[in-house]
Amino acid sequence: MAHSRPHPKKYVRKLALRKPCVHGEPGLDLKPYQVILRPLVTEKGTHQSSRYNAYAFQVNPIATKTQIKEAVEELFHVTVLGVRTQIRQGKKRRFRMTVGQLPNWKKAVVTLSKEDKIEFF
Repeated sequence: MAHSRPHPKKYVRKLALRKPCVHGEPGLDLKPYQVILRPLVTEKGTHQSSRYNAYAFQVNPIATKTQIKEAVEELFHVTVLGVRTQIRQGKKRRFRMTVGQLPNWKKAVVTLSKEDKIEFF
């Protein structure tokens, strides 16, 4: 029977980082104002809203697509056709001699039906 050799600490730490991220319990109950953190008003977002009737929001990282859909429908009184999400990596920032990183965040692009519209301004 072969015995495994001891692994260096650095290698063990790298293996620990490879494990999939667990975002929390699937049944976590969030209120609508906890799911939608803020709208993302950018040039691309303005173009998407005028052309495709799709709006971008920064959302809670543990929120699911169904929770996002229900929150947008309840907060803005609109009909949601689809939700697309992505995890955005935090940017690297330098302060004096050290390099830090901003936290990762979740972005959701919500497509509405043709009759509905959201006004941010």
